[in-house]
Amino acid sequence: MENKNIKQLVLWAAAFLLVIVLFKNIKTPTVSDKEIPYSEFKADLKGGKVSDVKVRPDLIEGKIKEDDGKVEDFRTLPLPDLNLVQDLEKYHVKNFSGEPDRSWVTSLIVNIGWVVLFFALWWIFVIRQVQMGGKQAMSFGRTKARIVDDKKKKTTFADVAGCDESKEELQEIVEFLKNPARFQKLGGKMPRGVLLFGQPGTGKTLLARAVSGEAGVPFFTASASEFVEMFVGVGASRVRDLFDQARKAAPAVIFIDELDAVGRHRFAGIGGGHDEREQTLNQLLIELDGFEQNQGIVLIAATNRPDVIDPALLRPGRFDRQIHVPAPHLKGREDILKVHAREVKMSPKVDLSVIARRTPGFSGADLANVINEAALLAARKDKIEVEMDDLEESIERVMAGPQKKSSLMSDKEKNIVAYHESGHTLVAKLLPNSDPVHKVSIISRGHALGYTLQLPTEDKYLTSRSEILNRLAVLLGGRCAEELVFNEITTGASDDLSKASSYATKMVTEFGMSDKVGPLSLKKPEQEIFLGRDISQQNGYSERTAQLIDEEVKRLVTEAHEKARSLLLTHKKILDELAAKLFDREVLDGEDIDTILKNGLQMGMA
Repeated sequence: MENKNIKQLVLWAAAFLLVIVLFKNIKTPTVSDKEIPYSEFKADLKGGKVSDVKVRPDLIEGKIKEDDGKVEDFRTLPLPDLNLVQDLEKYHVKNFSGEPDRSWVTSLIVNIGWVVLFFALWWIFVIRQVQMGGKQAMSFGRTKARIVDDKKKKTTFADVAGCDESKEELQEIVEFLKNPARFQKLGGKMPRGVLLFGQPGTGKTLLARAVSGEAGVPFFTASASEFVEMFVGVGASRVRDLFDQARKAAPAVIFIDELDAVGRHRFAGIGGGHDEREQTLNQLLIELDGFEQNQGIVLIAATNRPDVIDPALLRPGRFDRQIHVPAPHLKGREDILKVHAREVKMSPKVDLSVIARRTPGFSGADLANVINEAALLAARKDKIEVEMDDLEESIERVMAGPQKKSSLMSDKEKNIVAYHESGHTLVAKLLPNSDPVHKVSIISRGHALGYTLQLPTEDKYLTSRSEILNRLAVLLGGRCAEELVFNEITTGASDDLSKASSYATKMVTEFGMSDKVGPLSLKKPEQEIFLGRDISQQNGYSERTAQLIDEEVKRLVTEAHEKARSLLLTHKKILDELAAKLFDREVLDGEDIDTILKNGLQMGMA
């Protein structure tokens, strides 16, 4: 848009200059010239008053000296006078000259030039705009897919870390694109489509780019939402155009991000129908079926919602491969941190393996954000390199938000928050199989007035019943501490209660960890509902079972509350000591907490 505006300004400036030139060529006499009759001119000429004369067929101009000695400009219309030149010489006019007849030029400019100028400007600013609009209308059905420039830095598998199994699955696609004859001679067929699914930020788009970079083939990328427009049929036209372009550039990779925008379940009889989206999906199905095995085109799509993709897309022969891209494990997180740390000046003392251990559950995008936040924090402090404390702070910023230094609590509220967080911390330290407490703070971050940071020592893929019960007790430890010390409760435990209720509900309805309900899965669907598919589905259990579920959830939360209260009551003095230290220092790390707990237990505090 900026280039277009600059172009229009240049055209208007050129038109303005043209007008100025035309006015100069018209040679209109100035208002200050004295107009005299021809007879007076001849009289003054004979009287020796005329000094300079310019003669044109349509006008005579010059200078005349008045009786008072003042020299003025004059003009007069000529009459047929064959002796004019002789008179000029006879009466000793110093300078006289002639000019060509330009009256026809002036007439042409005045009568025709403005018309031409008007039509020229009208053509530039009206007709061309209409033509361009027509071209845009004609190209409405063209794909908006972008082709990755080969001259730019290519993404390869070396730039992708934390998902080795997914890379191995895609490596075969790369070999197909590089050397299809190697597989075809054995009767193998190139996969038509690959669906990458997983949590947001795990690197699905990066993996697709790496396939293109490794194979060295053109990479067409588009978002599925770009196909869907207000007008029916445009999306299908864009799908056809995309595949036509890819066939011309074959072998090539087509990547469609957020496939669920067009690939959702089709109209199922009630609600959710959209003719444009369904036609786009149908065209995509046709294009996948129309692939010839020797065309060398692979369609890669990514989605966070594989559960809502239409089954027709997922059958063999369309998306032949469905590859899960999981959140990275410990070694994968360390590799991802190393990849993103390449462009950042790191201190030699930085240990990325420690950062990897302290970021369980982080996706690749989260880890990239940790490195970037650490670089920004270091730059804010005018450091020449990123240090370990910057990375530690960035982890907390990503998890809980930035510090709210302007939010000043009163001493009373600060004391309540100190006891609340000390309650979480002490229960977590006293219960076995709980995740170690890394840090506890009463400095406000995000929406939290304080936080207790527990980090596991290793990645866990299974969680036992006793661990979940301990987690419930830790969540309720803050509320119990408030009740025990102040004989009052506050709104500060609202998030803890929400999480505890959620855990208890999952124990009963999903994990089969309730003796009364038994080993049943009574899970309600958590994903968004498709009216045409899910409206007829019921809870799957009776009202009596629902009442039993409510009773079991309440029992689990109540028992966890009593467990936490009992532990805090038994170790009340340690709780007081921990809260006092936290009130004074505002932040305690794991070593400080261990020291306070060890001294308290040795002294027999209770």
